[in-house]
This record gives sequence, structure tokens and C-alpha cells, in this order.
Amino acid sequence: MQDPRGMPRQGEADDFVRMDDVVKIFGDTVAVKSVSLSVRRHEIFALLGSSGCGKSTLLRMLAGFEEPTSGRIILDDEDITALPPHRRPVNMMFQSYALFPHMSVEANVAFGLKQEGVPRQEIHERVFEALDLVQMAGYARRRPHQLSGGQQQRVALARSLVKRPKLLLLDEPMSALDKQIRQATQIELVKILGQVGVTCIMVTHDQEEAMTMASRLAVMTEGQIVQCGTPHDVYTFPSSRFVAGFIGSTNLFTGTIVVDEPDHVLIETDALSRPLYVSHGISEPLGMEVHVSIRPEQIRVGRQVPEAESNWGHGMVSHVAWMGSYARYQIRLDAGQTIEASVPSLDWSQSDAPGVDEEVYVTWSHDAGTVLAS
Repeated sequence: MQDPRGMPRQGEADDFVRMDDVVKIFGDTVAVKSVSLSVRRHEIFALLGSSGCGKSTLLRMLAGFEEPTSGRIILDDEDITALPPHRRPVNMMFQSYALFPHMSVEANVAFGLKQEGVPRQEIHERVFEALDLVQMAGYARRRPHQLSGGQQQRVALARSLVKRPKLLLLDEPMSALDKQIRQATQIELVKILGQVGVTCIMVTHDQEEAMTMASRLAVMTEGQIVQCGTPHDVYTFPSSRFVAGFIGSTNLFTGTIVVDEPDHVLIETDALSRPLYVSHGISEPLGMEVHVSIRPEQIRVGRQVPEAESNWGHGMVSHVAWMGSYARYQIRLDAGQTIEASVPSLDWSQSDAPGVDEEVYVTWSHDAGTVLAS
């Protein structure tokens, strides 16, 4: 059975959508630099990055609104690089939803089919099939201004799906929604796309949205993809300091490799009085400066001196924020570096927990760190 986020069935090709060495130049600006990627059939794939990183330009080239300066775009074994938008089996749901204000919900969803000359009875059947799918059939006679933001989004999605595209493109699909509605809608949208079985590529700057919805994601910066993989792999094994800092929060220690064995490395850092022990080898030479990423949820906070010979430090609590299920601690280490720890609320009652200006020890396990050379 297919994963609702689009993990491929056995035997499906990995390159239903393929971009080969795609470049886009606007005047003197290189917006996209030699991007190559493949997206699987029925997959939800996210392009994640901050504003100006090139992700929206990639989406517009997939839609046909921009033509690559060089490179190729292949969809289901067809080269669509030079095809105009109306000849591509692709539909795009815009950030603004772009609903016609003077038309009813039904007319909005039917518009594209009417433009294609689809018979009236078939239009009616397909429109209400799409509205049923997004639970909006009861609103068919309403106008967009009579709907909430979440309802408008559902209508825009129905309009995109009613033409039965091979590829659905989503441009910041949740940005117009309030946070609480956005979180519920993300899961709902994944279920709908799983039911339809459409291949989907979405653009977002919201890392939580990408991690929730996508089966795989690509992190972009300065027109390039710097890491591609499952949300778990990208979060757990970031390829660089940029990715480690962009996907979630992290603590970065800079140090020098003093021991490099197949099953572990030791790294000395000025930030701690004890060395960093990481339970995996790396291919960098002794004496090289590297960075170690340790996520806040991997750090334990306590009052007792640890017995371990590595992976701990001493400092003072500078700030505590209670977040409900966990407390977010900022701890200034003796050497001056401030680190963050996310401590489950069940670890202490609020009255027993270390407070601001209290001395604490921080520790983490041997497999908590990821060594980054860049």
C-alpha cells in the first residue's frame, strides 16, 4: 500500500520528474545553478529554502512560466523543457489561491475544464468529485469572499486537481493560514494527495511544513541544492553547518580532530574542558578543524558532575522558556559559548527544575553528534 506522503510502490521508477543540470540566468544574476534532481511517481517532494534561494524559480520552470537558460526537464519520459504551460500535464496552486471573486466555488473549479471544451455533464461530475474530495461540495454556490482562508485553499486545491494533472505544483500552500489551522491542514492535504495519487512538488520556507508533508526534501541556498533526502536523514545527518542550522535548531562546536578511528573520533574544542567523542569515523585528517552539530533535544541537563571522560560541560542557566511539553534552556558554558537544550517537562516538575543563574552540567551520548567539515 502506498504511503500517503508518496513513498513509491515496489518497482516504481525514481525519475518520474527529472531536472538535468538546469540553469536559469536573469541578466547578470544566476538564479539557479546547475540543479539536477529526480522526483518519484506519487511522491510529495519539498523544495525548502529561504527567500531568494531559487526554489520558486525552479517551480516556475516546471510549470512552464520560465524557460531554463540551459538544461532539461523530463516528465514521465517526455521532454517538456520547451513546452508552453497550457501543453504541460501540470497544474500549479498559487500562494494567493488566485480564485475569481465574481465566480461561485463551482464555477471556479470548472473554469479550466470549460476552457478545454470538456462536455458539460463531464464537467459537472468531475467538479463535484473534486469538491467532495476536499469536503467543499456543500459550498458550491458560495463566492470566495464568503469562505474562510482554509476553505479558499480547499477550493484552489480542487481546481488544481479537477484537471487530473500528472504533476501538481504547490507554491507556499499554507502561508495564508493561521498556525493552528495550518498544522491541521498539512496532514489533511497529505491524505488528499495520497488518495488522488498525484505526484506533487511543493515550495516552502517553513521547515516544519516540509518535514510534516514531504517524503523527501531538497534544501536550497544561493540557487543550488545543498542536501536532498528524507526529512529524518536531513535532520539527523546534515551535510553542512548551513543545513544543520536551517533545519531545526542545533548547537555547533568547533574543534580539532585528535583521534580518528573507524568507530569513533575525538575532537578537542575550546568550548569544553572535555573532548567531544563521536561514535563514527570520518575521512578527514588528524589536526583538521571541524564542526560538531548536537541537537538541543539530545542534551541532558543536571546538577551532578558527570562521570564520563567526554561529552559534557559546565555552565550557568541564562534563560528558561516553558513550552508545555518541554522546557527550552539556554546555558552559558564556562568558556563563554551559549548552547540550547530542550528538556522534556516530565524530567522535572517546574518547581524542581534548575532556574536562571543556577549552575548545571550538560551531557550527551556518543552517538548524538554529527561531524561537519564545512
